[in-house]
Amino acid sequence: MEERQAERERSQSVLEKQRSFFHSGQTRDVDFRLRQLDALRESVKRWEPQVLEALRHDLNKSEMEAYATEVGILLEEIGYTRKRLRSWVKPKKVKTSKMLFGSKSLIYPEPYGVSLIIAPWNYPFQLALAPLVGAIAAGNCAVIKPSEWTPHTSKLLAELVADTFAPEYVTVVEGAVETSTALLEQPFDTLFFTGSVPVGRIVMEAASKNLIPLTLELGGKSPAIVSEDANLSLAAKRIVWGKYTNAGQTCVAPDYLLVQEDIREELVEKIREAITAFYGDNPLQNPDYGRIVNQKHFQRLSSFLKEGRVVVGGESDPESLKIAPTVLDGVTWKDSVMQEEIFGPILPILPFRQLSEVVEMVTRHPKPLALYYFSEDRSKQEKVLEEISFGGGCINDTLMHLASPYLPFGGVGNSGMGSYHGKYSFDCFSHHKSVVKQTTRFDMSFRYPGSKNGLSIFRRIMK
Repeated sequence: MEERQAERERSQSVLEKQRSFFHSGQTRDVDFRLRQLDALRESVKRWEPQVLEALRHDLNKSEMEAYATEVGILLEEIGYTRKRLRSWVKPKKVKTSKMLFGSKSLIYPEPYGVSLIIAPWNYPFQLALAPLVGAIAAGNCAVIKPSEWTPHTSKLLAELVADTFAPEYVTVVEGAVETSTALLEQPFDTLFFTGSVPVGRIVMEAASKNLIPLTLELGGKSPAIVSEDANLSLAAKRIVWGKYTNAGQTCVAPDYLLVQEDIREELVEKIREAITAFYGDNPLQNPDYGRIVNQKHFQRLSSFLKEGRVVVGGESDPESLKIAPTVLDGVTWKDSVMQEEIFGPILPILPFRQLSEVVEMVTRHPKPLALYYFSEDRSKQEKVLEEISFGGGCINDTLMHLASPYLPFGGVGNSGMGSYHGKYSFDCFSHHKSVVKQTTRFDMSFRYPGSKNGLSIFRRIMK
């Protein structure tokens, strides 16, 4: 009880200090924001060796994978934002309706205030700081709560942020569930959460008590679909890369594979070949192959290996917390592996005969965060894009849509709400204030009570 009260008091103190700093007005100055983005960029570069080391400790990420998915993508996001921020912060003039003749209509982007960013463990560095780029660009203060499941990266984030920013501006609050609960009880001005669907529901409920605007980046079962006319060799390589990067612990990884019946065996063989080419004959011995985050998730994933029939992989090592890239055949929607997001290096295969079966199969389940369709037929591509709702995805590739700062990244329905990356991150952390600047050179008297011709004029204008 005392510990819970201490966490509440700590959270309240952090929020009060940041709110006081926000009200000083410093964060609204665009030059201040640009300096902070520059400082973040320089810190990420300076701390890169320690970042890569922490990610190796927590998830056994290789240097190349860690740089590409955690450091490099973040530097690109900062650079993209840095170049465009001055134009983003300007009020945008929009058209004015006939009712407002003589006036000007503008939209002013303004910061919410103090932001709470709750980051996940699977990409613990990038997914803590990428939202921060948007928060800083929009003129907010920010509190970051990293995941306790990746302790080395959490500690490093706390040190890097403390070395870069004043704590009343940006700070990291480390801790476990009690810390998150205490933070969620505070009336932050906006909230950004990345994580699982069940925890997302808890976060949304907490935010609703204080009517806090929030962004939820969740997950779900994202399908990869392969039609018989696809380039199978390329499809196999790209599916294997997308599925087994970070040992499958990626929110937009292909969760399961829908493959046209006639090419199933050929595709499985090409997937086997791609796994061997990427990770060797024994992936568990590959020093650069990722590990499962903890024992709890390892046990959960291991239980899935008993379902269906293992056609590729299936080996595991409890000591290193590694599970080999695995493909399961013979599974059904009733199996537990198909009841939840897998979030690991296990890929179930389900066959289909006609594309209409795929549409029906996917749409009767919650909307996925991502979808990947492999086909050379444009009409089939358009059918999938038009008839299936999902957060974002690729045609003839996996994962790559989230690498572009020009595209919004986010889910729909159960897979999340709101989006970010690039300009969308700025918008995510901004309130867009509508303003009419009315003329005083003349006045439309017909709008006032008692006007003789008011009604007829309104009828003519408001058609």
